Amino acid sequence: MTFLAIDSQKSLFTLQKSQLQFEQTLIMNQANWVAKEMGNRAEELGTNGDIDNDPYYITLQKQEEYLTTRQNTLDTQISLLDNEISSMKTMVQNNIKSSCSLNLIGG
Repeated sequence: MTFLAIDSQKSLFTLQKSQLQFEQTLIMNQANWVAKEMGNRAEELGTNGDIDNDPYYITLQKQEEYLTTRQNTLDTQISLLDNEISSMKTMVQNNIKSSCSLNLIGG
């Protein structure tokens, strides 16, 4: 019966992974908007504009850096959950096989 507990934990990890993937989609949408906004701001300032000293452009750059860092963190978390899910799936399968083997031997 241990495999039922492990399978429940695997399901929880799968749900967490789905939530992280949803957040990842939101982050990617924000990053796309920021990149577009940076391009628009650079166009507004033109070739004579100094984007390195423009407060709005600097804010957008910082936002882009944060989003990139968050994206990398989410990628790592999703990868770790994938590994855990795979490991638990293997454990469930092995426990079921072991349980069936014991039943055949004892039955």
